[in-house]
This record gives sequence, structure tokens and C-alpha cells, in this order.
Amino acid sequence: MRIISMKPGHDGAIAALDGSAAELIYSYEAEKDSFPRYSTITPTTVLDAAGHLDAIPDVIAVGGWENAGFARNVSIAAGYYGITQGSEIVGEKTIFGRKVHFYSSTHERSHLWGSYGMSPFPAGMPCYALIWEGDLGDFYEIDERLQVVHLGKVMSTPGNKYAFLYALADPKFALPKGQLRYEDAGKLMALCAYGQTGSPDRDEQALIDFLLPRPGILSSLSKEDLRESPYYNIGVTHQKFTNLAKRVSDAIFDSFHTFAKKNLTKGLPLLIAGGCGLNCEWNRRWIETNLFSDVFIPPCTNDTGSAMGTAVDAMRYFTGNAKIKWNVYSGQPFTLDEIDHTGLEVHPLDYGQVAAALLDDKVIGWVQGNCEIGPRALGNRSILAAPFSKATHERLNRIKNREGFRPIAPVCLEEDVGLHFDLASPSPYMLLFQKVLDNRLEAVTHVDGTARAQTVSREQNPHLFELLTSFKAKSGAGVLCNTSLNFSGTGFINRASDLLTYARARGLDGFVINDAFYLLKEPIA
Repeated sequence: MRIISMKPGHDGAIAALDGSAAELIYSYEAEKDSFPRYSTITPTTVLDAAGHLDAIPDVIAVGGWENAGFARNVSIAAGYYGITQGSEIVGEKTIFGRKVHFYSSTHERSHLWGSYGMSPFPAGMPCYALIWEGDLGDFYEIDERLQVVHLGKVMSTPGNKYAFLYALADPKFALPKGQLRYEDAGKLMALCAYGQTGSPDRDEQALIDFLLPRPGILSSLSKEDLRESPYYNIGVTHQKFTNLAKRVSDAIFDSFHTFAKKNLTKGLPLLIAGGCGLNCEWNRRWIETNLFSDVFIPPCTNDTGSAMGTAVDAMRYFTGNAKIKWNVYSGQPFTLDEIDHTGLEVHPLDYGQVAAALLDDKVIGWVQGNCEIGPRALGNRSILAAPFSKATHERLNRIKNREGFRPIAPVCLEEDVGLHFDLASPSPYMLLFQKVLDNRLEAVTHVDGTARAQTVSREQNPHLFELLTSFKAKSGAGVLCNTSLNFSGTGFINRASDLLTYARARGLDGFVINDAFYLLKEPIA
């Protein structure tokens, strides 16, 4: 049974499963290949997805959304909310002259079943699940028979409230009521590190009390409603605002932790789904609560994983199984189109040569195989650099056209993670903060002494493992800077011509595509 699933709305994606083998075939995200970040499904996405299936699928699935892209008042796709009866639609459609099954379930369910299906916990093991994202802020329990119980809503719109805070302080934010910028939540996470520890002062507590209990931030509040706030357009790097950011971040987590401590008492493993699962500080804190036997966050915990989640839900409906085999490098293959070799030196890939270039402070684009699923670059669409200099951090943020307060993440040999960071366990998807133990790693150490490290084993990513091993032999540390390979405001670069354009325009010193190493003869400073 082949299942193809589509996620409408932002972070559009198309995923395909082999239901008989319970295995992910691919998950293609619309933004990948230098389309705007958070893109809806494009004709390119559809053609790429269709081109990599050898037959018409047996099941067409569509994830629920507030506006699913179908005609008004036509009950063809499920909505955003719901896990009980009525939250799925089952029927038949005719595709290219063939009748196929049709399945649709809510966006809420896509998060639930995506995280469950991808988790390493065996089938039949009961789990807790936390979905926290722009709209949802709820806990659930999944029992051994795959029955789901809603344990309670802790907070509505936690992700939107988090992003709204950044907008409040940013003089450049001028969107009307009902709109936020998706990228602001990640920026606020970086700024929290600049906040001073301590209890909320009067202004901070007043804003916490005003913001967090509100039922729906987008529909009920505009930035202009807080024009009299001391934080209105104060500037996102102002110390008074970074203190507020830290206090609000703590208050959001504490609300969920308080609920979990009271109501999630069985010691089951925890699944974390939704965009707030990209918050590395909160993820680390969930592990340290010791409330759960284990914690799993998928690499596509935000809406990029929703197409997969709906596909898993469809597989569960038609086969009774909700567990899949998957690989994080199941995105689009790289397109080797024609490039102009003028000004390029081309060498066969030699890990020692690339390691030597990195140690000589060269900044190198790194492309291998298919791209990653989810928003984090995990060594197949990366920009790599040596981790030892603060100047490298500054240069990488200039290349990426990012604010200087944003950290650069490290990638580290899994076997050495305990030498450099305080979390001596694998972190393959770059979803946890660690304290940096190695004071040589200036480029990847954030202002509060933390980093968001990715660990790499030979089995997980053999090419990146070999490069880190070669770099360790030359430098004494199997650690590199790792940031995503993309034009500002777009998804990963996924074709050779775009990579060359980027390298020349933004000042990369070279790049690797699979088994070839390209050096720019006259790199831009």
C-alpha cells in the first residue's frame, strides 16, 4: 500500500509512505530548493513528489487546516482541531482514471501521529504527547491500543504568544492584527540567553499576566493595543527586553511543567510535537524534569512533519500500524545542473584537504545526497567552518545576512560529545541546548555559555563523520560550525547553479557537492 500525503498552508510538504513496509519513502518540503521559507505546496513540489513514485498511490491523504484549499462548505478535508470521532474523513477519489482511497484528518492529529510514528518506542508502549505550537498547547496520552485521551489544554496559542513578544519590541514590525512573522520565535529563543536571571519585576509580571491567559493571540490582539507598554518598540536587544524575554519563556515552560507534574504521573515516555519543539532550552528542561522515562522530539517537529503525520494516521486507519522506519535524509535529491567553472578549482573529494581548508579559516558549503527533513541543517545542506574564533561566528552571520545576536550551532563527533559539552548523549537532530565545556569553541558558544550541538556517528552520516574525524586529526577537536546552506529568507539550496551563485555572492571560499570539492580562486572577502 502506497500512501501520499499533502500538508496545506504554510510549511507545505508532500510525504510518501510504503504502508506495507511501514517505511517513509520521502518527505518533500515546498521551501526546499530556494523557495521562500514556509512556502505552501508549489507545482514544483507536486511534480517532484509525483516523479519519485513509480505508480499511482493506493491512498491520497490531505492534512487538515483552517483553509484546506478546497471549495467553501465542501467537507472534503478535515479542519485544524480534534482527535475524536468526526476528526477524520474517509472516502474514495478517482486519480488519473483509477479509484483510490481518500483520507483526511485534522492538523492536531498530524502532530500526534507524526511524533508517535517516528518515535523509537516500540509499538504498544503507552506514551504521553505534548503538542505545543502556534495554536495548540495540550497534553495527551496514547495507550497500548492506540487510543488517545486528551489530558488537558494548558495554554492556547503558546507559540504565537512567544513570537508576538518579539514583534512588540521590534520597531521594524508593522504587520496588522492577525499576522505574525514565523521566524521571530527562533530569534526570541536566541535573545533569551541575553536576559538576566531573577524573578519578574512589576513590568514583566504585568505583561506575563496580560499575555499568557489570553485565549487567542492572533484574533484578539494587535501590537498597537500595547502602544503604552514600556516594551513597545524598545528594540529587541535592549537589556530590559531580553530580561522580559527570559521571564516570559520561563513562565510559559513553568505553566506546562506545573500541569505535567500534577497530571502526568505514570512515568511514561514523552513525545513532543509542534513548533515549540524547536525550542532547545525547553527540550533540555523537559529531560531534566525526570517526569518521563524518555523524551523524543522528531527533527520535523514543526509543521514540516505534518504531511508525514497525516500519512502515518492514514496508515494506522488502513493497516492498524502507526510505526514507521525513516531516515532524516529523506528530502529532495540535489540537482546537478550546469554551472560555469570559470574561477573554480575542482578536486576529487579528499576529507583531509577539506579539513585543512577549514582549519585555515575557509568557509565551505557542504552538500551530500538528499536534503534533510525538517528545518535544521544536519550535514547534507550545511555551511561548515572551524569553531575556534569569534570572528568566524561574525563572518557566518554576515554570510547568512543574520542578526549578530544569533548563535552558530556546532556539529560534533558523537563519541566525543562529552569532551566538549555537558550532555554526554547523542543529539542527532540539533534539538537540545548543552553547556559548552571546551573554551576553545568560541565560534559556537552563545553568550550564556550554551550551544545547540548536533552529534554525528558513522552510521548516521558517514561523509560528515569522515570530515569531522579528519578535522579532529588536524585540530584536536572533532567539532565544526554548522549552519544551514540557504539564501536569506529561503529554504535549503538544492541545485548546483544556485550554490555557485550563493558562494560567489555571499563569500564562501568553496563548496563540496557529493564527491567533488570546488574552491573559488578569488574568494570574496
